Amino acid sequence: MRRYVLTGTPGAGKTSILRCLAKHGYEVVEEAATAVIARAQAQGEGEPWTRASFIDEVVDLQKQRQLGASATGSVQVFDRSPVCTHALANYLGRPVPRALTAEIQRITAEEIYERQVLFVRHLGFCEPTSARRISFQESLVFEKIHEQSYRAFGFELIDIPAGDLADRVAAVSSVISRPDS
Repeated sequence: MRRYVLTGTPGAGKTSILRCLAKHGYEVVEEAATAVIARAQAQGEGEPWTRASFIDEVVDLQKQRQLGASATGSVQVFDRSPVCTHALANYLGRPVPRALTAEIQRITAEEIYERQVLFVRHLGFCEPTSARRISFQESLVFEKIHEQSYRAFGFELIDIPAGDLADRVAAVSSVISRPDS
């Protein structure tokens, strides 16, 4: 099983790419942080990312989703990974919790994800949502932190440049459809 991470700038179109990949028959796993935020907001909590337990909740859901992902095909594509959560902790100025450190050690030791990470570049803007309250300038800072985190853990970034959705999906597909080597 080859597991690829799709990551990059907030608001860059990762979810749209992921949905297109699913329509093309690829097995995909949705982003955990957005789910944690949506669940908390549905319960009336406006900014769950300010809660001390937020990073741990994201790590826990990421691990559950990774371990629970069905292995029916030869390729899975994950919208973000624990390395993204490491970048998020750094961006928020939070210490990296033990659970996150342990999860990153697990995914690197067990080689859970491919070393090539699909890094989706920004589109020149960042549209705010209830779960994504970040300006475009802040998203660029977050993008750099993401790059640094992935490189620090030994991953290779494969750029998915700005462009129309079909071209981006084709760029991702060309990487993930390569036969096992």
